Amino acid sequence: MKAVELAKTYRPGDFEDRIYGFWRDGGYFEPGGVEGKKPFVIVIPPPNVTGVLHLGHGLNNSLQDIVIRFHRMLGEPTLWMPGTDHAGIATQNVVERRLRAKGSGRRELGREKFVEETWKVALEHKATIIRQLQKIGSSCDWTRERFTLDEGLSAAVREVFVSLYERGLIYKGNYLVNWCSSCGTALSDDEVEHQEVHGKMYHIRYPFEDGGGFVEIATTRPETLLGDTAVAVNPQDARYTGLVGRRVALPLTGRTIPVIADSYVDMAFGTGVVKITPAHDPNDWEVGNRHNLERINILTPDGKLSAAVPEKYRGMDVKSARAAVIQDLMDAGLYAGDREHVHQVGHCYRCSTVIEPFLSAQWFVRMRAMADKALAAWREGKVVFFPRKWENTYTHWLENIRDWCVSRQLWWGHRIPVWTCASCGATMVLREDPSVCTECGSAGISQDEDVLDTWFSSWLWPFSTLGWPRKTEDVERFYPTTALVTGYDIIFFWVSRMIMAGLEFMGEVPFRDIYITGLVRDLQGRKMSKTLGNGIDPLEIVDEFGADAMRFTLAFLAAQGQDVLVGKQSFGVGSRFANKLWNASRYLLMNLEDRELLDPARLCLSDVDKWILHRLNETAKTVYEAFQNYRFNEAASSCYEFFWNEFCDWYIESTKLPLREGDGAEKDRVVTLLVSILEETLRLLHPLLPFITEEIYQKLPRKGEACITAAFPRHAENRQYPVEAAWYAVLQELVRGVRTLRSEFTIAPDKKIRVAVKAETDSPTREFLQRQSRLLKLLMGASDISIGTQSAEEEGSVAVLGTGFEAFVFIRDVIDVPKEMERLRKEIRKAQDYSVQSGKKLSSGDFLARARPEVVAQQRTKKEETDRRIAKMQGYLAELEK
Repeated sequence: MKAVELAKTYRPGDFEDRIYGFWRDGGYFEPGGVEGKKPFVIVIPPPNVTGVLHLGHGLNNSLQDIVIRFHRMLGEPTLWMPGTDHAGIATQNVVERRLRAKGSGRRELGREKFVEETWKVALEHKATIIRQLQKIGSSCDWTRERFTLDEGLSAAVREVFVSLYERGLIYKGNYLVNWCSSCGTALSDDEVEHQEVHGKMYHIRYPFEDGGGFVEIATTRPETLLGDTAVAVNPQDARYTGLVGRRVALPLTGRTIPVIADSYVDMAFGTGVVKITPAHDPNDWEVGNRHNLERINILTPDGKLSAAVPEKYRGMDVKSARAAVIQDLMDAGLYAGDREHVHQVGHCYRCSTVIEPFLSAQWFVRMRAMADKALAAWREGKVVFFPRKWENTYTHWLENIRDWCVSRQLWWGHRIPVWTCASCGATMVLREDPSVCTECGSAGISQDEDVLDTWFSSWLWPFSTLGWPRKTEDVERFYPTTALVTGYDIIFFWVSRMIMAGLEFMGEVPFRDIYITGLVRDLQGRKMSKTLGNGIDPLEIVDEFGADAMRFTLAFLAAQGQDVLVGKQSFGVGSRFANKLWNASRYLLMNLEDRELLDPARLCLSDVDKWILHRLNETAKTVYEAFQNYRFNEAASSCYEFFWNEFCDWYIESTKLPLREGDGAEKDRVVTLLVSILEETLRLLHPLLPFITEEIYQKLPRKGEACITAAFPRHAENRQYPVEAAWYAVLQELVRGVRTLRSEFTIAPDKKIRVAVKAETDSPTREFLQRQSRLLKLLMGASDISIGTQSAEEEGSVAVLGTGFEAFVFIRDVIDVPKEMERLRKEIRKAQDYSVQSGKKLSSGDFLARARPEVVAQQRTKKEETDRRIAKMQGYLAELEK
């Protein structure tokens, strides 16, 4: 047989695109698998078509692909459904910014033209995102790619809206909503991000109508007094019980308002008297409902003060109005001062504008009944979170759910399927666009101007992408899906709502397993952001290190339930591992020259062969279980440990003797086993490092059609060799002990040493070590080794103790003894000085009181390590002094 030549240097850029084309064009991403097996299905969290993927997407999609590739290799019909989200507010903001840069705007363009422009931007970004996903190796079924605004998903959205309306679960009403004046739309509660703001608490006097004094209120928003319709006190507050029923003059307005009693008022907050502005505060809204108070909306949709306020303030923005109101209160002698105040203020999750509670006509979904079903599904174990701690977020949100405001005052999105007749006033909620009024036949009908919240299409994703509401073969075969891999920031936005929608419209939860990824942070633990300039572009990592290096590193660091701390240099972990795989494979394939591959199942195995097969078997079991339970870091670290530390550093090294000195038959046997183990290891590593494993797999002299569909290695009882594994563990302990000693005395690799080993009488381990004496000499760098039962202790040796053996290393032959003794004395004195100082610190009450517990623990650990090192060096010195 001829040797197989791999390129001398690992250059992932030379083959990654080619390999991806091989998979895609070969149809390997489409569901195949064993007939009759239950499918494994994941729907991708659809990226927004507003930009490019960041490293968080790199993590999330790498982990999804690992899971998908693993289950594909188990022979399961595997579907990873790809797609993108139209991202209503975010995408419209991008287009409006572009238009403003050109001196235009959406109103100037008109709705139809604006939507056309937005489609262009969306398709442009969508193409970029798909290219990025493919670049990192995402094995999605691109023949099924979906978009939340495509024709099929639009039909699903309309069906759900109309169905919910028919069931009495969708209604329209004038309610207080979260309003972003910059985006010009209402937001759901979940789209509001609360930030800590350093503001002020303003104290204002409201005079009694009859001139008999005043009450003092405290507020963070003095401009909203223009919409006050009452002031309130707690009915239990003895200071104010006599004031209830009186009226106060509302400053600057010429109106009077009543003093009311309501238990909502916190007697300990401020003065115990609060202003009530039902149209601009959710708590005040509830108070207003209880007391039948007027609702005065003082704002326009663009955040200016409305015609409902005195003329002087009309058209002002909130900031200007606040300054004007404060000045006018001062001039009127009604301003009682202010103080610094830190509080939480809601901001738009897209543009960070301060959110205003705003009275507006909106469409809402009644959520309570659907939330109860979703809670019951969790209690019954129909959905399981990995890690379990995220179940608290899920249950808390569902238990405290409010109705969902689903209308948005935008042009980009699914337009609300509601029409109104100008002639008879009829409201029509329909699955198909009407041409005339269904009540009176008039052609004077108009559609609601608003669009639906982006999440209204996303919550249908697990079944709308399969063709629902049509009864398609895909719906029948692939719903419910199997697992979801997503970030914790959208547990309520998306995960909970998908479960509700699945139960409501399909009668089943949309998936069982929910793996919540950590957040990708920099090495200092900071969230990556443009502001900090600490973001990492995944494609830059791919260009510099390769997609496999990025994927392996992220999986290696992705401990369940923890954030991933990473810097650009971190990807050296994956790069070095891929490079090791390449070089080891190249070495093994070069050894095929003039060799004949035998039947691996009929090989006569040595003790060392049995050890490596046992370790491969154990690793396959560990990795299989880790992938099944989404323990990605455990799978990656187990693969790393087996391939690098056991297969390369120990087994390949062990085979160099027979490859160098054995006869032809022995060399054929060894090469056959090496290639067989390499082939299985490539299959084991494939989900983590798909490109390099496929590239090498295709070069093997014996292989299946493709690594991507080859069987994943499984644990087999007939490959368990616990006895040989225990023997080899002793050999490793002995070799490591001698190597450590060589390192301690800085003995150069080319200097050979004598070693004598004393093992227990009639011990199988002693017999094993005797059989491996030539291998031990190779691994230790020994000139001579003797293994027996008698004491081999001689002058000039240093002892190495281990499990069932005692080894004596004759280091006097290869070192300058006086010089080494002096070095040891010096190091001992230095270490003792540190140990004394450390001991004083640890016995200091002041240090123990001031230092953080982890600092104290670190100091204690370091002292213990130093003391152990002192004892070891003193032992070496004693041996040399004999």
